[in-house]
Amino acid sequence: MSQAVHPVDEILPAPKLAALGLQHVLVMYAGAVAVPLIIGRALKLPPEQVAFLISADLFACGLATLAQCLGFLGVGIRLPVMMGVTFASVGPMLSMANDPAIGILGIYGSVIAAGIFGIVVAPFISRLLPLFPPVVTGTIIMVIGISLMRVGINWAGGGIPFLTQTIDGKVVQVANPNYAQLQGLGIALFVLLVILAFIRFGKGFVANVAVLLGIIAGAILASVIGIMHFEKVAAAPWFDVILPFHFGMPTFHLVPIVTMCIVMIVVMIESLGMFLALSDMTGKPVDEKALARGLRADGVGTLLGGIFNTFPYTSFSQNVGLVGVTGVRSRWVTVTGGVIMLGLGLMPKMAALVEAVPQVVLGGAGLVMFGMVAATGARILTGVDFKTNRNNLFIVAIAVGFGMIPLVSPNFFKALPHELHPLLESGILLCAIVAVALNVFFNGVKKTSTEEIVAAAKQAEAH
Repeated sequence: MSQAVHPVDEILPAPKLAALGLQHVLVMYAGAVAVPLIIGRALKLPPEQVAFLISADLFACGLATLAQCLGFLGVGIRLPVMMGVTFASVGPMLSMANDPAIGILGIYGSVIAAGIFGIVVAPFISRLLPLFPPVVTGTIIMVIGISLMRVGINWAGGGIPFLTQTIDGKVVQVANPNYAQLQGLGIALFVLLVILAFIRFGKGFVANVAVLLGIIAGAILASVIGIMHFEKVAAAPWFDVILPFHFGMPTFHLVPIVTMCIVMIVVMIESLGMFLALSDMTGKPVDEKALARGLRADGVGTLLGGIFNTFPYTSFSQNVGLVGVTGVRSRWVTVTGGVIMLGLGLMPKMAALVEAVPQVVLGGAGLVMFGMVAATGARILTGVDFKTNRNNLFIVAIAVGFGMIPLVSPNFFKALPHELHPLLESGILLCAIVAVALNVFFNGVKKTSTEEIVAAAKQAEAH
């Protein structure tokens, strides 16, 4: 008699696979394209290059998802996982983007190095779990959300509040006259209200894609008003190939590489929780070898990201949440989602359409997306014992304080060596280092149980 196929390995009929795979893509789409938009605009790339970054990101999302779900040569957890660019890397990459000596090629060099690092350390990452209990991970994720809120607020304002100009031979900061115009603020508010309406009154799938529907509604309003233009969308080809090293050969700098490797550790700790939560949801046990394969796929996805002109990859927790909502456990659904992402990445018109969406439209959505990241961190912290262990209060308070330094006072570390600035200008990494150090100082190193990791991961599904 043939052995019964586990629901995770069940191949559903093609129409179901297509519909359910597209649902996974829609749930992650807004988050997936946010990072290339943020970094591309921080690098002041022309619109067609930002559109290329979006295409490259979608293409690499597909590759990373297939590596994770299909698996090959000791890579891939083979559970229903969708891979996307991690928001944890945004802060460090923004610091690198603002340093002319590093730039986009230095970013890609650090991403490639972090990917190789992830592949090598994947079997050992579980040993680092005691350094990342919920009090540490919750604090880090909360600071990630707070740090990203600056991006969302500036999007809502229509750009950046101050422009750099040279006047009488001196470089000065002048107010941006186009920032925070009433029309733009009104559109951002409209998008926010539409998203809230879908969350409040929508059911099931509609509520899950509320952010995407809000962006679409805002884009329609912007088109009617006349501030969204489609000339570049019309000029973009329907099909193009994503080639490696589009911007040139990567460059490698020590501090950015170390910075991105630290990000990789945080990302892999979060992924480990997601894998354990998925194992619990799907009823398919995972052992240490399977976890190592899944973490190695994070490294492979990040390596592919650096090669194909994009950024570090991780398991998207909103898609883990969708598995719990729908009850569909087949990994072939997310394989289908990965194929759809690959197809979207090969269609420059789609990327050009996303790039054409005005920043004010994205601002209304950004307040929700990035705010939810911060709220996820706060939600994880609700499971921390603050009542009988007051030391946890000091860990959160001081780590958040350090995380706020680059946001509140960008020149705080100006007297320190320039080579350290990419590290010191990332509030996320400062928060991570301080939180880990203070937790070891106050609480020591205690083994984190599988149940605690699963509970923290399930709390993070809202992310």
